[in-house]
Amino acid sequence: MTESESKTASPGGSARATSANTTSSTSANEASANPGTATAAKRVARSAADVNSLLAEFGSQGTKTKAVIILALGGIFMDAYDFSSLAFGITAIKEQFGLSGFMTGLVNASIMVGAVIGALFGGYLVDRFGRYKLFMADMVFFVVAAIGCALAPEEWTLIFFRFIMGIGVGLDLPVAMAFLAEFSKLKGKGNRSQRVNAWSPAWYMATGIGYLIVLIFFISLPYDQHDILWRVVVGFGAVPAVIVLLVRRRYLAESPQWLADQGDLKGAVDVMRSHHGLDVELAPEAVTPTAADRADKRWAVFAELFSPQYRIRTIVALCVSVFSTFGYNAVAYGTPLIISTLFQQGPFVTIVSSLVINLGFGAIGGLLGMSIVNRFGSRRMTLVGFSIQAAALILLAIVGIPSGALVLVSVAMLAAFVFAQAGGPGANLMNYATLSYPTRLRGVGIGFNQSVLRSFSIVSLIMFPILAASMGTGVFWIVACAPLAGAIAVGIIKWDPTAKDVDAEV
Repeated sequence: MTESESKTASPGGSARATSANTTSSTSANEASANPGTATAAKRVARSAADVNSLLAEFGSQGTKTKAVIILALGGIFMDAYDFSSLAFGITAIKEQFGLSGFMTGLVNASIMVGAVIGALFGGYLVDRFGRYKLFMADMVFFVVAAIGCALAPEEWTLIFFRFIMGIGVGLDLPVAMAFLAEFSKLKGKGNRSQRVNAWSPAWYMATGIGYLIVLIFFISLPYDQHDILWRVVVGFGAVPAVIVLLVRRRYLAESPQWLADQGDLKGAVDVMRSHHGLDVELAPEAVTPTAADRADKRWAVFAELFSPQYRIRTIVALCVSVFSTFGYNAVAYGTPLIISTLFQQGPFVTIVSSLVINLGFGAIGGLLGMSIVNRFGSRRMTLVGFSIQAAALILLAIVGIPSGALVLVSVAMLAAFVFAQAGGPGANLMNYATLSYPTRLRGVGIGFNQSVLRSFSIVSLIMFPILAASMGTGVFWIVACAPLAGAIAVGIIKWDPTAKDVDAEV
């Protein structure tokens, strides 16, 4: 959509854009005239567009915002830990509860079912009621669910609490992504693309630390107590969840962009002063949106994701998410199953390999992707990542069941897949879902994207153990189709959300 079309599609867009540009220009001139004193110069907010313009240009200058970013990443850490904490123990659970292949997949997929529901409703609720309230609530799900899973006497109780855990994950991701985007500036160091991409190394660090905890307890517990290993690891997730919950209460603040979009310009200015370190005044003639401007469209907002302005963005974001998550669930999430069953290795090799792949290659790939996203853009990094993944999976299919030195080759291909995922499509799927929409649609956009993503995750988590049992390493031929399809989609659709000020479009 062209700039003129954007303004036509949104009544009053021209006035808001003019106001924003004026404020931005004034701020830029002040900063140029007084280098090094950007935080000291007083700025005036007259409208929601001014708030967006100031935040896009200056982001945050205060230490409290760093705490918000860390807390948002802490939520992502908990999401990843809870997703992956059962990955190693699924074999033991299968034996203890006498599960069939289908029931094993159902235990794995139950967290995804909860995540679908949590993301769909959470994305809507975070846009309607704010980031802060949802952020404070979701950790309760993690605490209750982690304890419930650890104490589950049979598979249906475990499935139920995994479902509750999934709701917490679904609620948390739209909130955390919104905070990472809305407490960051548009360009430069610590910009929105970099901070949203930071979810990827946080995810893999959490997964790697989960395997590190498994390794510690695997070595510490007597052999005859290894059947409770999965319970200890899953239950341990309640500890950091409680810590994050308590710390959030002290340091969190509402997003000023959301407050301004809701008409609370005074609240937005207060947060900009207290958490962003920006000396901002509310203008006496400040323009507050009327009730008609902020009319609650309820579920109609989901239809807007497919309006002419956002349709292409929504489609490519879904392609990146769906094709990325299919491969991730089959390979990265299923790494212990692949190494122990398809590669026919023992538990110690399985744990150490999973630890190195996630904490080493996953975290490093995520950090690298975060550091270079500004230079190469989300689209190019996603395209390269998909290509590497497809090549790694095809090689795994060719090697088949490895022996001797080929075991190292196969594990290296798993590591290459995870490395490419962490820095490519796995990281940038959140950039596509988060930064393609303005503040008023951001939660809905992320939530809808995550609900579709998790729906496909359910299918892959249920089907992969079944296909792996029947096809062996031949299953990699099927999995390789996902990154190939992702590369084709990203190659055709040229939208790149990197450094795009989507709030200035409307």
